[in-house]
Amino acid sequence: MVKPCLLLQLRPEPAASEQEYHAILAASGLRADEVTRVEMNHGFPDVELDDYAAVIVGGGPSNVSSPEEKKYPYQRVFEPKLKKLLIDVVRRDFPYLGACYGLSMLADVLGGRVSGERYSETPGAQTIELAAAADADPLLHGLPRSFRAFGGHKEACQDVPPGAVLLARSAGCPVQAIRVGEHVYATQFHPELDGHGLALRIEIYRNDGYFDPAEADYLTELGHREHITVPQEILRRFVIRYRDGA
Repeated sequence: MVKPCLLLQLRPEPAASEQEYHAILAASGLRADEVTRVEMNHGFPDVELDDYAAVIVGGGPSNVSSPEEKKYPYQRVFEPKLKKLLIDVVRRDFPYLGACYGLSMLADVLGGRVSGERYSETPGAQTIELAAAADADPLLHGLPRSFRAFGGHKEACQDVPPGAVLLARSAGCPVQAIRVGEHVYATQFHPELDGHGLALRIEIYRNDGYFDPAEADYLTELGHREHITVPQEILRRFVIRYRDGA
């Protein structure tokens, strides 16, 4: 890889952050030495996009739509810096893949409406349906029209953000994947996540309001029944497309 990929994480729980990091490496095919990892809850350095081949932003307990006074202290620090970076990403059409929070922040930058009023999803597998625009998209072309993916979120895009192309939807959440320009992507689902990762996150976020804590074991069991492969292929295709700064 000529330039590293910049991975921006926002999970303050060490176990969740480590799981996400290693899952992204495994699913994407990236080596550790090809990634510059930034845990944004520990600080947000100055970023020069020209130093990187692409940017990946993961998910976490932060919500873009939370009132400022209810946001985590670390979120109030990193979020303005991340927003500024994403404005530059969109302006330059710089390779970007955001997942969950990474979609919410991109939608917010685009002027979209992100809130918890509709379309939240309990942690687990959803059936994703590709939209017509996916047929000619480099990351999605040739994939199954319908596939399973893990997600779980309190907020969501209420409509397709201005300037974005809808690539995928689900019955419970109409904006599951978008593209902006030619190189800026985001998904509501987690492309790196498998059943073991889901089980860990269910345990870590058991009391964070995503689901009834009494349902944790049931949700974990459901997750282990799933065989999820297509989302990881999307992440792998993203890295292949941009790993050499193409």
